[in-house]
Amino acid sequence: MNQSARGASVERKPLVGIALKVLSVASFMLMNSFIKAAGQVPAGQIVFYRSFFALVPVFALLAWQRELGLSSFYTKRPLSHFWRGFVGVCSMSLGFFALTRLPLPDAVTLGYAQPLIVVVLSAVVLGETVRIYRWSAVVVGFIGVVIIAWPNLSLIRGHGLAADQVLGVLAAIASAGSSAVAMMLVRRLVSTEKTSTIVIWFFINASILSLMTMPFGWVDLSVTQLSWLILAGFWGGVGQMLMTHSYRFAELSTIAPFEYTSIIMAIVIGYFVFGDIPTVYMLTGGAIVVGAGLFIIWREQKVGAQIAPARKVERQGGV
Repeated sequence: MNQSARGASVERKPLVGIALKVLSVASFMLMNSFIKAAGQVPAGQIVFYRSFFALVPVFALLAWQRELGLSSFYTKRPLSHFWRGFVGVCSMSLGFFALTRLPLPDAVTLGYAQPLIVVVLSAVVLGETVRIYRWSAVVVGFIGVVIIAWPNLSLIRGHGLAADQVLGVLAAIASAGSSAVAMMLVRRLVSTEKTSTIVIWFFINASILSLMTMPFGWVDLSVTQLSWLILAGFWGGVGQMLMTHSYRFAELSTIAPFEYTSIIMAIVIGYFVFGDIPTVYMLTGGAIVVGAGLFIIWREQKVGAQIAPARKVERQGGV
């Protein structure tokens, strides 16, 4: 990743953006696995370890590139970084709260409303041109996720909600919404800021804000729990770098459907690591999710092929 001044520009390379997004999703899957392995830990405490130790791979990458210095911290938009960090911490905290109040399939599926919200915000706030193709891919992908989770969706198949479950549903939806807002804020920042600057400021802000939850009851961690949370932070840092960099190459509405690839990764990991046999629901929903993603790739290649000749003429002074 080139962190030069030119690196702060936004360049249209949608397939590169999609690839980086998928790699970031895989990194976040590892992060979530380690958080799950750590067991019952307060949400604020998880956010701290997930944020503080995420700085390790970021600093390591910058040191390897010989770019670790004051320039990595310098920004003309400190307030924008603060709001990005604040919204990100709210999203993480709400998501963890939802996990404690809802069955896992319900919490995860509600979280997949994020790409839908991202597309809406991309069109309304960022002014991106979102045609029927992208809308269709996002909606179809979400349908695929619901099909996969359908046998375990107790909230839909049950009879009414308890008070705690209502709070969990509201928290999950709010988490998806605030996550979408955070993505929009990052998309704006990449037009002027380096990837490393955006990520470093986010993790610093998140670490400080999460420390404020200490009076509300942090717990003593075992060596094993501490190890899992440090690993979660490391892979969270890798995922954050990849995700932030992906916004340089593709519009939010283009890469949003690829958030659904995590459900495919979960099926694959479940089969090869834990021996979970895929059900008809998993295979059908998985095929729909993959199909939606492939459709977006095909569409972006087609659009790119139409745009390239016009750009070539423009560079040659023909326009």
